[in-house]
Formats: sequence, C-alpha cells, structure tokens
Amino acid sequence: MNKPNELSVVSPSLQLAAEFIWREAELLDRKNYQQWAGLWSDTGHYVVPIDPDTTDFEATLNYAYDDARMRAMRIERLTSGNSVSAVDAARTVRTVSRFTEVSRSADVVEVSSAQVLVAYKREIHTLFAADLTHRLRFTPEGIRLEQKVVRLINSADSLNALGFLL
Repeated sequence: MNKPNELSVVSPSLQLAAEFIWREAELLDRKNYQQWAGLWSDTGHYVVPIDPDTTDFEATLNYAYDDARMRAMRIERLTSGNSVSAVDAARTVRTVSRFTEVSRSADVVEVSSAQVLVAYKREIHTLFAADLTHRLRFTPEGIRLEQKVVRLINSADSLNALGFLL
C-alpha cells in the first residue's frame, strides 16, 4: 500500500485507457462521429443521467441512454444537416483528466475521470463539467467502449444546448 503522499505506478491498462479516452474526446471535438461510433461495442451504452446518484439507468430518466441504434440515430441527426442544432453546431474543446481505475478484470477496465467541456456558439461560451465513467473492453481488434456515463455536475438543473455528444 502506498503512503498518502506517494504516487503509485500507473498500470498499463490505465495508461491505455487514458489514451483511448483522450482520443475519444478528440474525435468528438472534431465532430468525427463516424469514427467515434467505431469505438463502441455492439452492446455498449452511452448514458447522461439526470439523477447524479443513479446506477439503474434503464429505470430512471436520462438526458441520453443510447444503445447502438440510438447512437446511430443521434449521429445521423448530427451529421445530416436536417437538424437546426446540427447545422449551427457549437465548436467544442474537451479536457479530460484525473484518471482513476475503478475496477479491472482480465479484459475489462472501468475508469473514472473528470471532463471540462467548453462549447462556443454565436459568440457565447458554455461550460459543462462532468464526472465520466468509461467501461472499456480490450479485444484483439482493439479497445471497445462498453459503457460511457457522463454525470454532469449540474444535471438536476434545467439544461439546454445538449445536442452534441458529451
């Protein structure tokens, strides 16, 4: 066990997970949603809960609870040019840090982190801060997202401008 002021050596799986999560953030900032979709497992879920403490996402109201079909529909809406929010989409910059390994098995690692997202649209900056949890599966084809949970720190407030993927 480490002493309180000692830093532990970062596990290779945590390092790979952090690099994957940074890459995911870059794809989203570049609006490269098709490549982002390729990061997911077929059974993965993207979740933005309203209740900051919920763990039962199926039984609670969420801003987003997307399986593969819903992610594809969201990406279609964001890229088709038919949605007002997509045509005039905000530019975003995400900073993700504070990576902590929550759990690990032979081929799955769960990582918590912090994200600050700045969105810019029509001369207005909007700030979103969130705790993230990524469940990542290591496969022969590469790392795949099993679940991403975005817990906005103000999720219980009235929110707007959530058209882009957090």
